[in-house]
Amino acid sequence: MDAKKKILLVEDDVSLSSVYHARLELEGFEVHDVSDGENALSAAVQFKPDLILLDAMMPKISGFDVLDILRNTPETANIRIIMLTALSQPKDKERAEQLGVDDYLVKSQVVISDVVERIRHHLGVEITPQNPTTQY
Repeated sequence: MDAKKKILLVEDDVSLSSVYHARLELEGFEVHDVSDGENALSAAVQFKPDLILLDAMMPKISGFDVLDILRNTPETANIRIIMLTALSQPKDKERAEQLGVDDYLVKSQVVISDVVERIRHHLGVEITPQNPTTQY
């Protein structure tokens, strides 16, 4: 019995967050969402996600700072992190890469299925026909 992979969704746009939450649950993931960097840090330690989908521009603490803190905290240093952001400048991607991001996706350049594909890639999860009733 495989335990569900856990995803921490950090997104301050409520409508976008709910769309991603619903899709990721449909894909068989256990999803926990928070809307700011401060909550992302505590949730990363408590929820122990397998992967964090992290927005860059957020209230309180930016995604870049969250990434930096997570990478420098022993309990969270090895969690896979995908930044999903509106920032499309090469310098932003470079900054994220220097801070140790696993993947950097620009919201305007990807659709949700691309994001799901990257999540599966980073978690090493095979793409299987979706039948949520058989995944427990």
